[in-house]
Amino acid sequence: MATDMPPIRILIVDDSLVIRKIVSDALKQEPAFEVAGTAGDGRIALAKLPNLKPDLIILDLAMPNMNGMETLVEVRKLYPKLPVIIFSTLSVKGGAETLEALALGASDYATKPTDRGSLAATIETIQGDLIPKIKALCGLASMPSPHPGSQAPVQPAKARAPSSRIDIVAIGSSTGGPNALAELIPQLPAGFPVPVVIVQHMPATFTRLLAERLSKAAAIAVGEGSGGTMLGGAQAWIAPGNFHMTVVAPVTVAAGPAWRLGLNQNAPENSCRPAVDVLFRSVAAVGGPHVLGVVLTGMGSDGAIGARHIREAGGEVIVQDEASSVVWGMPGAVCAAGQADAVYPLQQLAGEISRRVLQSRALRAAAGSPKTSKLEPSIP
Repeated sequence: MATDMPPIRILIVDDSLVIRKIVSDALKQEPAFEVAGTAGDGRIALAKLPNLKPDLIILDLAMPNMNGMETLVEVRKLYPKLPVIIFSTLSVKGGAETLEALALGASDYATKPTDRGSLAATIETIQGDLIPKIKALCGLASMPSPHPGSQAPVQPAKARAPSSRIDIVAIGSSTGGPNALAELIPQLPAGFPVPVVIVQHMPATFTRLLAERLSKAAAIAVGEGSGGTMLGGAQAWIAPGNFHMTVVAPVTVAAGPAWRLGLNQNAPENSCRPAVDVLFRSVAAVGGPHVLGVVLTGMGSDGAIGARHIREAGGEVIVQDEASSVVWGMPGAVCAAGQADAVYPLQQLAGEISRRVLQSRALRAAAGSPKTSKLEPSIP
């Protein structure tokens, strides 16, 4: 970081004095950060905001007097663009509240570490989780090049034949992804003819809750993926936390060959499990030119290598634009690598996905080609 750049000022809001001290100590070890202040509840935090002028807030949810959710609502009224990271427990209750907080405008979340056996280990865990997120949300993370508004020339890819229909949609997302998915998935029509497979970087409890939340709002079925699940149209499957999810070769069933989901706990990729690259490689291998990859908002570069695999197999990749992304790391990395066929604002992505899928299948039907795609037997 350049010496003339001011540090990122952080306000820590948590009712536990111990947690405030541990998080402060963890963040003070990062030269780019300054702990501007702490607060034991939301009322105190709101009173301090005008004077402290923090660049980011770390916010607990369970607090007396004014809890985190109430605080977040008031912060968003007064400071719509101020990044807020929810600091919550890894539990069903904590996960549900975190998803609600994200829907109310929180920028990201981090889970409070369980007992790691030592203070040093706890601090290390907090640093590993919080520091990259703070840097990304405050614009200090290394950005892919080219930067705003530009895109590297699209690298040559195996052209998808006009008669090749799209038979599967694979989506990858991270920071900002739950809200992006909450906008995109419910816009897919009830008769959406192909399966959707999704990797969202989240812990196990959170991915199940996210699937349940999306299922209530969507016209298609949404669930958390499990090994052996058969793929069909009008379905979306979210990779469970701590498992890589893949699309694997067909198995023989009564109705003929069908594609299924696979799960594994192989080593993390891009420090992630599930990883977008793992899913994208698998769909490229089995779907060839019949794949549409979609990369949404997210920190890091997971999905960039997988996007290359999809395009080299003849498929297409589209990404969310920078303006509508919470963090333009993942889609930006795909663009920087020249592996994005097109870039769209979030509000246009569902329509574009539907258009590409339906148009490709209409063209295929009109062509009347005797050839069938690999995924065709399992999709109406």
